[in-house]
Amino acid sequence: MVARDKKTEIKKKEDIEELEGKLEFSNINDKLMHSVLENDKDAIEKGKLLQDAVNRGLSSFNPDLMFDQMVKNFKLAKQIYGERIIRFATGYGEGYVEKNIRIPEFQKELKQRMDENTKELEKEKLLKDDNMTDKALELASLVMYTEELENLNAKGMKGEKESRKKSYYGEKGDVRKFRKGDRYDDISIKKSIRLAVKRGHDRLRKDDLKAYERESKGSIEMIYALDASGSMKGEKIGACKKAGVVLSYKAIEREDKVGLIVFGSEIKEKEEPSKNFPKLLKKISAIRAGRKTDFVLTIKNSIDLFSEDDVTKHLVLLTDAMPTVGKEEDVLEAVSAARAAGISVSLIGVGLEKGKELAENIVNIGEGRLYIVKNLSDVDEIVLEDYYSVI
Repeated sequence: MVARDKKTEIKKKEDIEELEGKLEFSNINDKLMHSVLENDKDAIEKGKLLQDAVNRGLSSFNPDLMFDQMVKNFKLAKQIYGERIIRFATGYGEGYVEKNIRIPEFQKELKQRMDENTKELEKEKLLKDDNMTDKALELASLVMYTEELENLNAKGMKGEKESRKKSYYGEKGDVRKFRKGDRYDDISIKKSIRLAVKRGHDRLRKDDLKAYERESKGSIEMIYALDASGSMKGEKIGACKKAGVVLSYKAIEREDKVGLIVFGSEIKEKEEPSKNFPKLLKKISAIRAGRKTDFVLTIKNSIDLFSEDDVTKHLVLLTDAMPTVGKEEDVLEAVSAARAAGISVSLIGVGLEKGKELAENIVNIGEGRLYIVKNLSDVDEIVLEDYYSVI
């Protein structure tokens, strides 16, 4: 006789918070994270404001300087600060401010509002001595992270679910019968037609189809190299940073490693490939645009950042312009050195118009892919497409 199980008595219950994925945020301020995840509109708006400031190359909010610039040359101030920052600082849209900026009474009101709104950021410890604090950068990074994942989910790109043992994006291996769920790209046309002919079929039938097995390339180390030259300021660098965040998230979720190089006329930031997502998130969020573009220095630094492990190594260069520092032959020589070290190289051109021939030579030597981005909203998808191409 089997005894009945006793009913379990629940003495206490608590709500739990579910986060998609397996990434831990132990290095991120818990209070800030909960504010963002709980959809605190004020915190989210301030996070967007701070990230917009970083993308525009700003590191401080000085109300006196901003007020003087708006009074002297509002069109220039608008280019520097943009709609979001002007609206937060003044409480008005940029059109209304521009229309009334010459009125003394309005100037007085404006100055008072700007002082009060700056003090609000200081009170919340997002500013100190007009400069953004670490807390401000954390809030900006969290808002960017959640916003980008929501955007990606809305596009229906939650990520690939393939087994690591049989990756769809590996090398072509043996041929087998085509199965439900296989990609059409994996069909072996020649062998399918040969089988149909052998069977005496006058047309290709479903049961004639043969598909390649895909052999996994194993672990991957990927370095995301982001051009932070002056021409990338604003929306361009913002879209590219979000793409870097989602690449890091998806790759690390799959147990791959991601590194980072931020380049201009010099290397501004570099991080060897790792699985430390919070660290990468904060570093990507803090990227500001600078001056010229030096590919040679970037590629040479990336070679040193990769480990000596026997893994797939891939460098993706993301830029809106060809290098303005160094000769073309030096760039191609650096790419050749990277390929000799077992590193493949792709290039994503954001609105790239000039230098397409050089870009093609870079990816041909680097055995990677060339993507030309015309719509900034597509950058995240393209970066993920490049990642999945090397899995």
